[in-house]
Amino acid sequence: MAKISPVAAKYIIHSVINIEGVVDRPDVIGAIFGQTEGLLGNDLELRELQRSGRIGRIEVNVNTSSGKTKGEIIIPSSLDKTETAIVAAALEIIQRIGPCNAKLEVNNIEDVRTSKRQFVIDRAKELLQHLTNTTLPDSQELADEVSQSVRMMEVLDFGREKLAAGPSVEESEDIIIVEGRADVLTLLKHGFKNAIAMNGTSCPQTIKDLTKRKSTTVFVDGDRGGNLIIRELLSVADIDSVCKAPDGKEVEELTKKEIHKALRGKITAEQAKLELGVDDDGALKNGPVEASRNYTKSPSPVQRRNAPTARPQPRPGNFSRGPQQSSAPRPSRPPQQSKKLVDEEKQVLKKTMEDLFGTRGACIFDQKLKVLGKVPLSELGSTIKSLNGGVYTLALDGTVDLDLVRLAEKVGVTHIVGTSSKVKENPRINIVTDDQL
Repeated sequence: MAKISPVAAKYIIHSVINIEGVVDRPDVIGAIFGQTEGLLGNDLELRELQRSGRIGRIEVNVNTSSGKTKGEIIIPSSLDKTETAIVAAALEIIQRIGPCNAKLEVNNIEDVRTSKRQFVIDRAKELLQHLTNTTLPDSQELADEVSQSVRMMEVLDFGREKLAAGPSVEESEDIIIVEGRADVLTLLKHGFKNAIAMNGTSCPQTIKDLTKRKSTTVFVDGDRGGNLIIRELLSVADIDSVCKAPDGKEVEELTKKEIHKALRGKITAEQAKLELGVDDDGALKNGPVEASRNYTKSPSPVQRRNAPTARPQPRPGNFSRGPQQSSAPRPSRPPQQSKKLVDEEKQVLKKTMEDLFGTRGACIFDQKLKVLGKVPLSELGSTIKSLNGGVYTLALDGTVDLDLVRLAEKVGVTHIVGTSSKVKENPRINIVTDDQL
């Protein structure tokens, strides 16, 4: 009698049997063939199906306990799913095995191809992963890998201190000063060949000499140590501009996009001194709070459009001390008449207000109307505090409010120019809106 190979089976019928008595395995098999004989017709006769190999060897596993027998019946099938389901249902008509009552129940019809299909999928994933890890990358990946390796090999020992530097430091007109060798390697990997490392917080003589003849940018980590290095370099070297990594990040951790963004946002050395609150020798001015924010580029000038722009109109006033007194408390020193702007000053300030339009920034002038710095409005208060005097005029792309006027009084500001004003008049400070220039 031909027997179906387990490998060729498409379905497996799983069923359980409970018998009220003690029987053996041959009794169960005999009951299966005997009680289903002639039930389903010649085409689905179990004996004929097994003889032709469409039904495999019937496996019966029984255990006897306390005068009762329980077991499992497994029947492999290569019939289609409909015929297999019919055969499985026919098994449940068995009610007696030998002299004992029995109950047979089909639990599940397993599709063998499903488990095989899952095995194929899992194995295919493993093979694909192995193929991806072991095969050669495409041409672009090869080119990038070789290019980066060559760049990393180009690190030189520069100067008598053997500082790590890119290959273009000597011939380049611009250089980038970073903290350590890892920062130089990171910049080299992304195409910047003009970086040189300090190798510590103390500025080497080689870097001091380079800053005298080259345009220099300091690029430091976004932490307090970066601020200390900036203060050191501003006091001993000729630095042109400063930039920092984003807060909490180091230069060696940055991506190419982040490096380009940081370098585009560099600020001048003078503005860095204002924001850090240090003088020319790197010392803090009256202990201002060090700037912990990430340096960003100061607002770029935006030209006023030809079309008229609606602005809040101030109430008319002569900006001199009148009979009505301000509700603010009187200053301790005797009030003085505020000065008026002369024509030359108005021209300079009018041009400055046009440049500041739309930037939400402020410009700080000294007595000779030379620019001390440009800062965002959010940092104007802390900046003029750190200057500790010497501020003659403020021009800002925003509204002049009472808090700003009080602060300006303390540091001796003479004129404030804004887009509008919430303060009608002040005995010490001349408050002007840009439409009055």
